[in-house]
Amino acid sequence: MKPPSAHEQATLHEQVQAGPEFVELRRRLRGWVFPMSAAFLLWYFAYVVLASYARELMATPVSGVITVGLLVGLAQFVSTFALTAAYVRFAARRLDPLAAQIRCSMEDHR
Repeated sequence: MKPPSAHEQATLHEQVQAGPEFVELRRRLRGWVFPMSAAFLLWYFAYVVLASYARELMATPVSGVITVGLLVGLAQFVSTFALTAAYVRFAARRLDPLAAQIRCSMEDHR
């Protein structure tokens, strides 16, 4: 009797992680998460830099006591919700179907 190969010794989870579907799922996730995270961090740091070094601009009144700084700060919250909604939509369209396919193939192998 010949000993099992390294591929045969790998657990089901290890086999799935090495498979092309999982590699594609990880590529899709990273292709969205890393650029969006970088963009959001840049947007956040821009706000901090403006608040620290462009005080006159941020203190500019827009309407009554509403200033540019207040609007930019509120835009931080709006952009957080928008980014979350965009991720949910992206995941539903591009990640979840592939993850379901992987999950089904794992259940078939049990």
